[in-house]
Amino acid sequence: MRPGAAIAALWLIWVVTWMAAALWADPVQKRASIGAEARYRVFWLAGTVLLFVPAHGYEGRLRLWTPTLAEAWACVALVAVGIGFAWWARIHLGRLWSATVTAKADHRVVDTGPYRLVRHPIYTGLLLSVLATMVAKGTVWGIAGTALLIIGVVVKARLEERFLRGELGPAYDDYAKRVPMLVPFAPA
Repeated sequence: MRPGAAIAALWLIWVVTWMAAALWADPVQKRASIGAEARYRVFWLAGTVLLFVPAHGYEGRLRLWTPTLAEAWACVALVAVGIGFAWWARIHLGRLWSATVTAKADHRVVDTGPYRLVRHPIYTGLLLSVLATMVAKGTVWGIAGTALLIIGVVVKARLEERFLRGELGPAYDDYAKRVPMLVPFAPA
């Protein structure tokens, strides 16, 4: 298997398993508005399309670098680590997880496991995987897609922060003061 195929397989496995795991979540009690969610979804859709445009035939001006075989396999490993970190967070969050910005019955601050390192570890893991995918591709399209995905993640994380502060009050404020948003060990 080539590194590009391995990266594609990892992302495909993540999408399929993530969608299947959506069945194991508590019912929604309250959700953010569709308009608020549309803002980040536009960035995510455009970023995903650009990031996963195949690199075949883009060697000219649009391919900025070509990683060595060892570098490409290091990117495969980073994609796997990022997806693994996101899955750790997803499993740790359990039935409180949702694909959209929501509050569940008995919603509470989760500050253990990966949530003691960052407030949004699913996004942290996926961003690591996105960055590694971009490096493996080495294209203008990959950089543009990654930039849009980063913007989309930050927009969604900030929406979640506002929503959770409204739902969980001072408990979430205290958590936010102790734990960084996306980058482990960064100042909160």
